[in-house]
Amino acid sequence: MNTAAYLHRLGLPKLLDAPTSAENLRALHVAHVEQVPYEALEIWLGRATTVDPAESAGRIIRGRGGYCYHLNGAFSELARALGYDVTRHVGGVQSRGGEPGITANHLVLTARGLPSEDNPGGEWLVDLGLGDALHEPLPLVAGTYTQGPFTYVLRPSEIAPGGWRFVHDPSGSFEGMDFGLAPTGMSAFTEMHRHLTTSPTSGFVRVATIQRRDAYGVDTLRGLQLSRIGHGASSVTLSSARDYYAALEDIFRLPLDDVSAAEKDKLWGRLHDAHEAWLAGDPV
Repeated sequence: MNTAAYLHRLGLPKLLDAPTSAENLRALHVAHVEQVPYEALEIWLGRATTVDPAESAGRIIRGRGGYCYHLNGAFSELARALGYDVTRHVGGVQSRGGEPGITANHLVLTARGLPSEDNPGGEWLVDLGLGDALHEPLPLVAGTYTQGPFTYVLRPSEIAPGGWRFVHDPSGSFEGMDFGLAPTGMSAFTEMHRHLTTSPTSGFVRVATIQRRDAYGVDTLRGLQLSRIGHGASSVTLSSARDYYAALEDIFRLPLDDVSAAEKDKLWGRLHDAHEAWLAGDPV
């Protein structure tokens, strides 16, 4: 992995030789969620991906994003290259109305050895891959936390002994997430990644979703529906390919320089057809 190029993508080249600290971890986390979008457009472009962190990091360096396996996998490599003590864990995101479980549909990171005034124990929940959730790391300490317009709860998990439960804000896109503290390798996510990228029942396959968090809220593009929660709240349907790709570049930092004009035309056609099917009440 080209660590310098990764930091350049985040706008933080000065951190290449910086000491590890809670403050610098926060800067890395904030820059990552603001500059690298949560997205799974490779599925809609017909491009296969893996959970290999090196592959994910290379794609991020080239201007793209990813979902949890890609974002947290790549970030863990970056953080380790910078000297941080980061561990990967198996987690499970609970959808609204769903049952909690450690399903491996989420990769979680924790960091240790970074004490701060508000977290003297120095352990942190680090998660770039929750889409519309964390803007910065959370102390790995039970409590209620506010970041921008959202309030989160972190408490011991009831389904993962010794693990943790993250409860999302009521306005968020999912109910919560549980994870155990046992370290894991990326192979733990291979089968679920295959399901999430190919199954007709996968949310990523059914709806092209892109999200980007900032200090004041979150922007979400689901299909052709662009919405904002937080400061500047709004909702609009993007009615042309020109508007769609402008939103990707201007709002989501996603110029799609690696996608040809022909691929963009094909992608827009798929998105438009899916939107029309949704308006007609057909399942998507």
